[in-house]
Amino acid sequence: MPKKGGKQVEMGKEMQTPCKRAKVEAACSPSVMSFESPDSLFGSLISPIKQEVFFREYWEQKPLLIQRNDNLMAAYYQSLFQFSNLKELCGQGLYYGRDINICRCVNGKKKVLNKEGKVNYMQLKKDFDQKKATIQFHQPQRFKEELWKIQEKLECYFGSLVGSNVYITPQGSQGLPPHYDDVEVFILQLEGEKHWRLYKPTVHLAQEYNVESEDRIGNPTHEFILKPGDLLYFPRGTIHQADTPLGISYSTHVTISTYQNNSWGDFLLDAIPGLVFDTAKEDVALRTSIPRQLLMQVDIADSTKKLSSLLRQLADRLENTRELRSSDMKKDFIMNRLPPYLGCDADPLMPGGKLPKIDSKIRLQFRDHAIITVEPDQENSDEIRREMVYVYHSLKNRRETHMMGTEDDTASEEGTTQTHGLRFPLSYLDALKQIWSSSTVCVKELNLVSDEEKENLALSLWTECLLEVI
Repeated sequence: MPKKGGKQVEMGKEMQTPCKRAKVEAACSPSVMSFESPDSLFGSLISPIKQEVFFREYWEQKPLLIQRNDNLMAAYYQSLFQFSNLKELCGQGLYYGRDINICRCVNGKKKVLNKEGKVNYMQLKKDFDQKKATIQFHQPQRFKEELWKIQEKLECYFGSLVGSNVYITPQGSQGLPPHYDDVEVFILQLEGEKHWRLYKPTVHLAQEYNVESEDRIGNPTHEFILKPGDLLYFPRGTIHQADTPLGISYSTHVTISTYQNNSWGDFLLDAIPGLVFDTAKEDVALRTSIPRQLLMQVDIADSTKKLSSLLRQLADRLENTRELRSSDMKKDFIMNRLPPYLGCDADPLMPGGKLPKIDSKIRLQFRDHAIITVEPDQENSDEIRREMVYVYHSLKNRRETHMMGTEDDTASEEGTTQTHGLRFPLSYLDALKQIWSSSTVCVKELNLVSDEEKENLALSLWTECLLEVI
Protein backbone atom coordinates (compact mmCIF):
# COMPACT_ATOMS: atom_id res chain seq x y z
CA MET A 1 0.00 0.00 0.00
CA PRO A 2 1.13 3.62 -0.54
CA LYS A 3 3.44 5.06 2.08
CA LYS A 4 4.21 8.52 0.79
CA GLY A 5 2.00 11.39 -0.25
CA GLY A 6 2.14 13.79 -3.15
CA LYS A 7 4.35 16.81 -3.26
CA GLN A 8 3.63 20.14 -1.60
CA VAL A 9 1.54 22.62 -3.56
CA GLU A 10 3.81 25.27 -4.99
CA MET A 11 3.77 27.86 -7.70
CA GLY A 12 5.39 26.51 -10.85
CA LYS A 13 7.61 28.32 -13.28
CA GLU A 14 6.06 29.52 -16.51
CA MET A 15 6.66 26.87 -19.13
CA GLN A 16 5.73 27.47 -22.74
CA THR A 17 6.42 23.97 -24.14
CA PRO A 18 3.17 22.58 -25.63
CA CYS A 19 1.57 19.86 -23.51
CA LYS A 20 1.91 16.72 -25.64
CA ARG A 21 -1.32 14.88 -26.35
CA ALA A 22 -2.32 11.81 -28.31
CA LYS A 23 -2.02 12.20 -32.05
CA VAL A 24 -5.14 12.53 -34.16
CA GLU A 25 -4.37 9.51 -36.33
CA ALA A 26 -6.66 6.54 -35.69
CA ALA A 27 -3.81 4.23 -34.70
CA CYS A 28 -0.29 3.22 -35.59
CA SER A 29 -1.60 -0.05 -37.00
CA PRO A 30 -4.98 -1.05 -38.41
CA SER A 31 -7.48 -1.95 -35.70
CA VAL A 32 -10.95 -3.43 -35.55
CA MET A 33 -11.34 -2.17 -31.99
CA SER A 34 -12.83 1.23 -31.14
CA PHE A 35 -10.51 3.31 -28.96
CA GLU A 36 -12.68 6.41 -28.97
CA SER A 37 -13.55 5.89 -25.30
CA PRO A 38 -13.26 3.19 -22.60
CA ASP A 39 -16.93 2.40 -23.18
CA SER A 40 -16.52 1.94 -26.94
CA LEU A 41 -13.39 -0.18 -26.44
CA PHE A 42 -15.16 -2.64 -24.16
CA GLY A 43 -18.14 -2.68 -26.51
CA SER A 44 -15.93 -3.68 -29.43
CA LEU A 45 -14.13 -6.29 -27.29
CA ILE A 46 -17.33 -8.23 -26.55
CA SER A 47 -19.09 -7.48 -29.87
CA PRO A 48 -21.68 -8.51 -31.00
CA ILE A 49 -22.93 -8.90 -27.38
CA LYS A 50 -24.31 -5.63 -26.01
CA GLN A 51 -22.83 -4.32 -22.78
CA GLU A 52 -26.15 -4.22 -20.92
CA VAL A 53 -26.77 -7.87 -21.89
CA PHE A 54 -23.26 -8.84 -20.80
CA PHE A 55 -23.58 -7.32 -17.33
CA ARG A 56 -27.15 -8.51 -16.84
CA GLU A 57 -26.65 -12.12 -17.93
CA TYR A 58 -22.94 -13.03 -17.79
CA TRP A 59 -20.77 -10.83 -15.54
CA GLU A 60 -19.96 -12.75 -12.33
CA GLN A 61 -22.62 -15.30 -13.32
CA LYS A 62 -21.62 -17.60 -16.18
CA PRO A 63 -19.16 -18.00 -19.08
CA LEU A 64 -19.60 -16.29 -22.43
CA LEU A 65 -18.17 -17.79 -25.63
CA ILE A 66 -17.98 -15.62 -28.77
CA GLN A 67 -16.92 -17.58 -31.86
CA ARG A 68 -16.60 -15.02 -34.64
CA ASN A 69 -15.21 -16.63 -37.83
CA ASP A 70 -14.00 -13.11 -38.71
CA ASN A 71 -10.77 -12.83 -40.72
CA LEU A 72 -10.22 -9.18 -39.82
CA MET A 73 -10.61 -9.86 -36.10
CA ALA A 74 -8.38 -12.94 -36.37
CA ALA A 75 -5.65 -10.88 -38.06
CA TYR A 76 -5.94 -8.16 -35.43
CA TYR A 77 -5.76 -10.63 -32.55
CA GLN A 78 -2.67 -12.21 -34.13
CA SER A 79 -0.99 -8.79 -34.25
CA LEU A 80 -1.29 -8.47 -30.46
CA PHE A 81 1.32 -11.16 -29.78
CA GLN A 82 2.88 -13.94 -31.86
CA PHE A 83 5.12 -16.87 -31.07
CA SER A 84 7.66 -15.33 -33.44
CA ASN A 85 7.91 -12.24 -31.20
CA LEU A 86 9.69 -14.25 -28.50
CA LYS A 87 13.08 -14.31 -30.24
CA GLU A 88 13.34 -10.53 -30.33
CA LEU A 89 11.91 -10.13 -26.83
CA CYS A 90 14.43 -12.58 -25.35
CA GLY A 91 17.14 -10.35 -26.77
CA GLN A 92 15.86 -7.51 -24.56
CA GLY A 93 16.81 -9.34 -21.36
CA LEU A 94 13.98 -11.54 -20.08
CA TYR A 95 14.32 -13.59 -16.90
CA TYR A 96 12.76 -16.86 -15.78
CA GLY A 97 10.18 -16.35 -13.08
CA ARG A 98 9.91 -12.60 -13.53
CA ASP A 99 9.06 -12.48 -17.24
CA ILE A 100 8.61 -16.07 -18.36
CA ASN A 101 7.55 -19.38 -16.84
CA ILE A 102 7.68 -22.70 -18.66
CA CYS A 103 5.51 -25.47 -17.32
CA ARG A 104 3.54 -28.58 -18.18
CA CYS A 105 0.60 -30.40 -16.61
CA VAL A 106 1.77 -33.89 -15.61
CA ASN A 107 -0.68 -36.29 -13.91
CA GLY A 108 -2.95 -33.45 -12.84
CA LYS A 109 -0.13 -31.34 -11.38
CA LYS A 110 1.77 -28.31 -12.63
CA LYS A 111 5.44 -29.07 -13.29
CA VAL A 112 7.59 -25.93 -13.54
CA LEU A 113 10.55 -26.33 -15.91
CA ASN A 114 12.21 -22.93 -15.46
CA LYS A 115 15.95 -22.51 -15.75
CA GLU A 116 17.93 -19.97 -13.72
CA GLY A 117 18.54 -16.37 -14.66
CA LYS A 118 18.21 -14.85 -18.12
CA VAL A 119 16.11 -16.58 -20.80
CA ASN A 120 17.99 -17.94 -23.79
CA TYR A 121 15.68 -18.19 -26.80
CA MET A 122 17.27 -21.34 -28.26
CA GLN A 123 16.94 -23.14 -24.91
CA LEU A 124 13.35 -21.89 -24.57
CA LYS A 125 12.50 -23.19 -28.04
CA LYS A 126 14.17 -26.50 -27.23
CA ASP A 127 12.07 -26.96 -24.07
CA PHE A 128 8.97 -26.01 -26.04
CA ASP A 129 9.65 -28.55 -28.81
CA GLN A 130 11.16 -31.44 -26.85
CA LYS A 131 9.51 -31.18 -23.42
CA LYS A 132 6.15 -30.00 -24.79
CA ALA A 133 6.31 -27.14 -22.28
CA THR A 134 3.87 -24.25 -22.21
CA ILE A 135 5.45 -20.79 -22.30
CA GLN A 136 3.76 -18.27 -20.02
CA PHE A 137 4.79 -14.68 -20.77
CA HIS A 138 3.98 -12.25 -17.95
CA GLN A 139 2.42 -8.84 -18.60
CA PRO A 140 3.16 -8.47 -22.34
CA GLN A 141 1.64 -4.95 -22.31
CA ARG A 142 5.08 -3.87 -21.06
CA PHE A 143 6.43 -4.61 -24.54
CA LYS A 144 3.43 -4.62 -26.91
CA GLU A 145 1.88 -1.20 -27.49
CA GLU A 146 -1.49 -2.45 -28.72
CA LEU A 147 -2.00 -4.41 -25.50
CA TRP A 148 -0.98 -1.32 -23.51
CA LYS A 149 -3.58 0.62 -25.48
CA ILE A 150 -6.30 -1.98 -24.78
CA GLN A 151 -5.52 -2.51 -21.11
CA GLU A 152 -5.20 1.19 -20.30
CA LYS A 153 -8.70 1.75 -21.70
CA LEU A 154 -10.02 -1.27 -19.79
CA GLU A 155 -8.54 0.07 -16.54
CA CYS A 156 -10.46 3.29 -17.18
CA TYR A 157 -13.61 1.29 -17.96
CA PHE A 158 -13.53 -0.98 -14.91
CA GLY A 159 -11.76 1.30 -12.44
CA SER A 160 -9.63 -1.72 -11.55
CA LEU A 161 -6.16 -2.96 -12.47
CA VAL A 162 -6.05 -5.04 -15.67
CA GLY A 163 -3.22 -7.52 -16.18
CA SER A 164 -2.43 -10.01 -18.93
CA ASN A 165 -0.47 -13.17 -19.63
CA VAL A 166 0.29 -14.89 -22.93
CA TYR A 167 0.21 -18.72 -23.06
CA ILE A 168 1.89 -20.62 -25.91
CA THR A 169 1.27 -24.39 -25.83
CA PRO A 170 2.58 -27.00 -28.32
CA GLN A 171 0.31 -29.62 -29.86
CA GLY A 172 -0.86 -32.51 -27.72
CA SER A 173 0.09 -30.72 -24.52
CA GLN A 174 -1.48 -28.92 -21.55
CA GLY A 175 0.29 -26.32 -19.43
CA LEU A 176 -1.85 -26.09 -16.30
CA PRO A 177 -4.03 -28.55 -14.35
CA PRO A 178 -7.74 -27.84 -13.70
CA HIS A 179 -7.89 -24.74 -11.50
CA TYR A 180 -9.82 -21.58 -10.76
CA ASP A 181 -8.64 -17.98 -10.43
CA ASP A 182 -9.49 -14.95 -8.30
CA VAL A 183 -9.96 -12.65 -11.32
CA GLU A 184 -12.51 -11.99 -14.04
CA VAL A 185 -11.00 -13.48 -17.21
CA PHE A 186 -11.20 -12.50 -20.88
CA ILE A 187 -9.35 -14.88 -23.22
CA LEU A 188 -8.42 -13.82 -26.76
CA GLN A 189 -7.29 -16.62 -29.07
CA LEU A 190 -4.37 -15.27 -31.12
CA GLU A 191 -2.82 -18.20 -33.01
CA GLY A 192 -3.71 -21.85 -33.58
CA GLU A 193 -6.52 -23.57 -31.68
CA LYS A 194 -7.15 -24.45 -28.03
CA HIS A 195 -9.49 -27.09 -26.62
CA TRP A 196 -11.24 -25.76 -23.50
CA ARG A 197 -13.24 -27.43 -20.74
CA LEU A 198 -15.09 -25.40 -18.11
CA TYR A 199 -16.65 -26.77 -14.92
CA LYS A 200 -19.13 -25.63 -12.30
CA PRO A 201 -17.39 -23.57 -9.57
CA THR A 202 -16.77 -25.18 -6.20
CA VAL A 203 -16.27 -21.66 -4.82
CA HIS A 204 -18.45 -19.00 -6.43
CA LEU A 205 -16.55 -15.71 -7.07
CA ALA A 206 -13.41 -17.14 -5.49
CA GLN A 207 -11.01 -14.85 -3.63
CA GLU A 208 -7.92 -16.96 -4.28
CA TYR A 209 -6.31 -19.24 -6.88
CA ASN A 210 -6.68 -22.97 -6.34
CA VAL A 211 -6.00 -26.24 -8.19
CA GLU A 212 -8.83 -28.79 -8.30
CA SER A 213 -8.48 -32.55 -8.79
CA GLU A 214 -10.20 -34.26 -11.72
CA ASP A 215 -12.26 -36.52 -9.42
CA ARG A 216 -13.80 -33.51 -7.65
CA ILE A 217 -14.89 -31.33 -10.56
CA GLY A 218 -17.23 -33.72 -12.41
CA ASN A 219 -18.13 -33.36 -16.07
CA PRO A 220 -17.56 -30.13 -18.02
CA THR A 221 -20.43 -27.65 -18.29
CA HIS A 222 -18.84 -26.27 -21.48
CA GLU A 223 -16.43 -27.86 -23.99
CA PHE A 224 -15.31 -26.15 -27.20
CA ILE A 225 -12.42 -25.15 -29.47
CA LEU A 226 -11.20 -21.53 -29.56
CA LYS A 227 -9.90 -20.28 -32.92
CA PRO A 228 -8.15 -17.00 -33.83
CA GLY A 229 -10.49 -14.04 -33.31
CA ASP A 230 -12.63 -15.88 -30.74
CA LEU A 231 -13.20 -14.51 -27.24
CA LEU A 232 -14.04 -16.32 -24.01
CA TYR A 233 -15.13 -14.74 -20.72
CA PHE A 234 -15.65 -16.51 -17.42
CA PRO A 235 -16.10 -15.29 -13.82
CA ARG A 236 -13.59 -15.81 -11.03
CA GLY A 237 -14.05 -19.22 -9.47
CA THR A 238 -14.80 -20.93 -12.81
CA ILE A 239 -12.81 -24.18 -12.95
CA HIS A 240 -11.08 -24.60 -16.30
CA GLN A 241 -8.40 -26.47 -18.22
CA ALA A 242 -7.19 -26.23 -21.81
CA ASP A 243 -4.95 -28.16 -24.19
CA THR A 244 -3.70 -27.79 -27.75
CA PRO A 245 -5.20 -30.52 -29.97
CA LEU A 246 -3.01 -32.88 -32.00
CA GLY A 247 -2.56 -31.65 -35.55
CA ILE A 248 -2.30 -27.98 -34.44
CA SER A 249 1.38 -27.02 -34.26
CA TYR A 250 0.80 -24.69 -31.29
CA SER A 251 -1.74 -22.37 -29.69
CA THR A 252 -1.24 -18.79 -28.53
CA HIS A 253 -3.77 -16.95 -26.41
CA VAL A 254 -3.70 -13.90 -24.16
CA THR A 255 -5.58 -13.86 -20.88
CA ILE A 256 -6.72 -10.37 -19.85
CA SER A 257 -7.79 -10.31 -16.21
CA THR A 258 -9.30 -7.80 -13.79
CA TYR A 259 -11.21 -7.32 -10.51
CA GLN A 260 -8.69 -8.98 -8.22
CA ASN A 261 -9.40 -8.00 -4.60
CA ASN A 262 -12.09 -5.61 -5.80
CA SER A 263 -15.18 -6.91 -4.00
CA TRP A 264 -17.56 -5.26 -1.52
CA GLY A 265 -15.69 -7.16 1.19
CA ASP A 266 -12.40 -5.59 0.11
CA PHE A 267 -14.02 -2.16 -0.04
CA LEU A 268 -15.42 -2.56 3.47
CA LEU A 269 -12.00 -3.56 4.82
CA ASP A 270 -10.65 -0.37 3.25
CA ALA A 271 -13.45 2.01 4.25
CA ILE A 272 -14.45 0.82 7.74
CA PRO A 273 -11.27 1.95 9.58
CA GLY A 274 -11.76 5.55 8.41
CA LEU A 275 -15.46 5.41 9.29
CA VAL A 276 -14.67 4.14 12.80
CA PHE A 277 -11.97 6.78 13.26
CA ASP A 278 -14.28 9.64 12.21
CA THR A 279 -17.26 8.35 14.21
CA ALA A 280 -15.17 7.89 17.36
CA LYS A 281 -14.44 11.62 17.35
CA GLU A 282 -18.15 12.30 17.93
CA ASP A 283 -19.46 9.16 19.64
CA VAL A 284 -18.16 8.48 23.15
CA ALA A 285 -19.43 4.85 22.96
CA LEU A 286 -16.58 4.05 20.55
CA ARG A 287 -14.07 5.71 22.87
CA THR A 288 -15.16 3.66 25.90
CA SER A 289 -12.59 1.07 27.02
CA ILE A 290 -13.03 -2.62 26.29
CA PRO A 291 -13.49 -4.85 29.39
CA ARG A 292 -10.50 -5.76 31.50
CA GLN A 293 -8.56 -8.78 30.27
CA LEU A 294 -10.66 -9.08 27.09
CA LEU A 295 -7.53 -9.57 25.00
CA MET A 296 -6.39 -12.37 27.33
CA GLN A 297 -9.55 -14.43 26.92
CA VAL A 298 -9.79 -17.45 24.60
CA ASP A 299 -13.52 -16.98 23.99
CA ILE A 300 -14.80 -13.44 23.47
CA ALA A 301 -18.36 -14.46 22.58
CA ASP A 302 -19.70 -12.30 25.44
CA SER A 303 -18.52 -9.21 23.57
CA THR A 304 -20.33 -9.95 20.30
CA LYS A 305 -23.56 -8.32 21.49
CA LYS A 306 -21.69 -5.07 22.21
CA LEU A 307 -19.86 -5.24 18.87
CA SER A 308 -23.15 -5.86 17.02
CA SER A 309 -24.62 -2.78 18.68
CA LEU A 310 -21.63 -0.64 17.70
CA LEU A 311 -21.76 -1.92 14.11
CA ARG A 312 -25.45 -0.99 13.88
CA GLN A 313 -24.55 2.51 15.05
CA LEU A 314 -21.88 2.69 12.35
CA ALA A 315 -24.40 1.53 9.74
CA ASP A 316 -26.82 4.28 10.84
CA ARG A 317 -24.07 6.88 10.56
CA LEU A 318 -23.05 5.54 7.15
CA GLU A 319 -26.57 6.03 5.77
CA ASN A 320 -26.46 9.68 6.79
CA THR A 321 -22.95 10.56 5.61
CA ARG A 322 -21.88 11.80 2.20
CA GLU A 323 -18.18 11.25 2.73
CA LEU A 324 -16.59 7.80 2.88
CA ARG A 325 -12.85 7.25 2.81
CA SER A 326 -11.35 4.59 0.57
CA SER A 327 -7.83 5.86 0.44
CA ASP A 328 -5.76 2.68 0.22
CA MET A 329 -7.74 0.97 -2.57
CA LYS A 330 -7.85 4.22 -4.53
CA LYS A 331 -4.13 4.86 -4.14
CA ASP A 332 -3.18 1.26 -4.90
CA PHE A 333 -5.15 1.48 -8.15
CA ILE A 334 -3.82 4.86 -9.26
CA MET A 335 -0.20 4.08 -8.30
CA ASN A 336 -0.04 0.73 -10.08
CA ARG A 337 -2.14 1.23 -13.20
CA LEU A 338 -0.92 1.96 -16.71
CA PRO A 339 -0.16 5.54 -17.77
CA PRO A 340 -2.25 6.99 -20.61
CA TYR A 341 -1.46 5.71 -24.09
CA LEU A 342 -0.57 8.83 -26.09
CA GLY A 343 0.41 7.35 -29.43
CA CYS A 344 3.34 5.47 -30.93
CA ASP A 345 5.67 8.46 -31.24
CA ALA A 346 4.33 10.76 -28.54
CA ASP A 347 6.80 12.56 -26.29
CA PRO A 348 6.45 12.33 -22.50
CA LEU A 349 3.81 14.60 -21.02
CA MET A 350 5.08 18.04 -20.10
CA PRO A 351 3.21 21.07 -18.77
CA GLY A 352 2.88 23.72 -21.40
CA GLY A 353 0.65 25.92 -23.49
CA LYS A 354 -1.11 28.89 -21.92
CA LEU A 355 -0.68 29.33 -18.18
CA PRO A 356 -3.93 29.58 -16.19
CA LYS A 357 -4.69 33.09 -14.92
CA ILE A 358 -7.55 34.40 -12.81
CA ASP A 359 -9.66 35.10 -15.94
CA SER A 360 -8.85 31.78 -17.65
CA LYS A 361 -11.38 29.09 -18.45
CA ILE A 362 -9.97 25.67 -17.55
CA ARG A 363 -10.85 22.04 -18.16
CA LEU A 364 -9.70 18.87 -16.40
CA GLN A 365 -7.84 16.45 -18.66
CA PHE A 366 -7.03 12.79 -18.05
CA ARG A 367 -10.00 12.65 -15.68
CA ASP A 368 -9.88 8.84 -15.59
CA HIS A 369 -6.27 8.94 -14.42
CA ALA A 370 -6.64 11.10 -11.29
CA ILE A 371 -8.30 10.73 -7.88
CA ILE A 372 -8.97 12.97 -4.86
CA THR A 373 -8.53 11.68 -1.29
CA VAL A 374 -8.70 13.24 2.18
CA GLU A 375 -6.04 11.91 4.55
CA PRO A 376 -4.05 12.89 7.64
CA ASP A 377 -1.10 15.12 6.74
CA GLN A 378 1.72 12.76 5.74
CA GLU A 379 4.41 15.43 6.04
CA ASN A 380 3.56 16.60 9.57
CA SER A 381 5.23 14.61 12.33
CA ASP A 382 3.35 16.42 15.13
CA GLU A 383 1.09 14.36 17.36
CA ILE A 384 -1.95 16.26 16.05
CA ARG A 385 -2.11 15.54 12.32
CA ARG A 386 -4.52 17.76 10.42
CA GLU A 387 -6.35 16.46 7.39
CA MET A 388 -5.15 17.40 3.92
CA VAL A 389 -6.45 16.84 0.40
CA TYR A 390 -4.30 14.74 -1.92
CA VAL A 391 -4.65 14.54 -5.70
CA TYR A 392 -2.94 11.43 -7.07
CA HIS A 393 -2.52 10.61 -10.76
CA SER A 394 -1.02 7.95 -13.03
CA LEU A 395 0.33 10.20 -15.81
CA LYS A 396 3.93 9.47 -14.83
CA ASN A 397 3.52 5.77 -14.04
CA ARG A 398 5.97 3.43 -15.74
CA ARG A 399 4.47 1.03 -18.25
CA GLU A 400 7.60 -1.15 -17.89
CA THR A 401 6.70 -2.09 -14.29
CA HIS A 402 2.93 -2.51 -14.72
CA MET A 403 1.55 -5.42 -12.63
CA MET A 404 5.07 -6.65 -11.83
CA GLY A 405 4.88 -6.01 -8.07
CA THR A 406 8.01 -5.74 -5.94
CA GLU A 407 9.67 -8.56 -7.86
CA ASP A 408 10.61 -6.03 -10.54
CA ASP A 409 14.27 -4.99 -10.36
CA THR A 410 13.55 -1.29 -10.49
CA ALA A 411 10.85 -1.43 -7.85
CA SER A 412 13.14 -3.42 -5.58
CA GLU A 413 15.93 -0.90 -5.96
CA GLU A 414 13.65 2.05 -5.26
CA GLY A 415 12.01 0.27 -2.33
CA THR A 416 8.42 1.28 -3.08
CA THR A 417 6.26 2.48 -5.92
CA GLN A 418 6.40 6.25 -6.29
CA THR A 419 3.23 8.24 -5.79
CA HIS A 420 2.67 11.12 -8.20
CA GLY A 421 0.44 13.98 -7.16
CA LEU A 422 -0.25 17.10 -5.15
CA ARG A 423 -1.08 18.04 -1.57
CA PHE A 424 -3.56 20.81 -0.67
CA PRO A 425 -5.12 22.28 2.46
CA LEU A 426 -8.56 20.87 3.29
CA SER A 427 -10.10 24.22 2.33
CA TYR A 428 -9.31 23.40 -1.32
CA LEU A 429 -11.60 20.34 -1.39
CA ASP A 430 -14.77 22.06 -2.66
CA ALA A 431 -12.86 23.83 -5.44
CA LEU A 432 -11.29 20.55 -6.54
CA LYS A 433 -14.71 18.88 -6.62
CA GLN A 434 -15.90 21.84 -8.69
CA ILE A 435 -13.19 21.20 -11.30
CA TRP A 436 -13.81 17.43 -11.31
CA SER A 437 -17.58 17.77 -11.72
CA SER A 438 -17.59 20.50 -14.41
CA SER A 439 -16.83 20.22 -18.10
CA THR A 440 -15.26 23.70 -17.91
CA VAL A 441 -14.91 26.27 -15.14
CA CYS A 442 -13.52 29.78 -14.80
CA VAL A 443 -10.62 30.13 -12.38
CA LYS A 444 -12.22 33.19 -10.75
CA GLU A 445 -15.36 31.12 -9.98
CA LEU A 446 -13.49 28.48 -7.98
CA ASN A 447 -14.81 28.06 -4.45
CA LEU A 448 -11.81 29.57 -2.66
CA VAL A 449 -11.41 32.79 -0.68
CA SER A 450 -8.66 34.66 -2.51
CA ASP A 451 -7.65 35.08 -6.15
CA GLU A 452 -4.16 33.96 -5.15
CA GLU A 453 -5.50 30.60 -3.89
CA LYS A 454 -7.56 30.16 -7.06
CA GLU A 455 -4.57 30.78 -9.33
CA ASN A 456 -2.37 28.60 -7.11
CA LEU A 457 -4.77 25.66 -7.42
CA ALA A 458 -5.13 26.01 -11.20
CA LEU A 459 -1.38 26.41 -11.74
CA SER A 460 -0.56 23.42 -9.54
CA LEU A 461 -2.89 21.15 -11.52
CA TRP A 462 -1.62 22.61 -14.80
CA THR A 463 1.98 21.84 -13.76
CA GLU A 464 0.99 18.17 -13.40
CA CYS A 465 -0.68 18.22 -16.87
CA LEU A 466 -4.09 17.68 -15.25
CA LEU A 467 -5.51 20.97 -16.55
CA GLU A 468 -5.67 22.66 -19.90
CA VAL A 469 -6.56 26.28 -20.55
CA ILE A 470 -9.28 26.73 -23.14
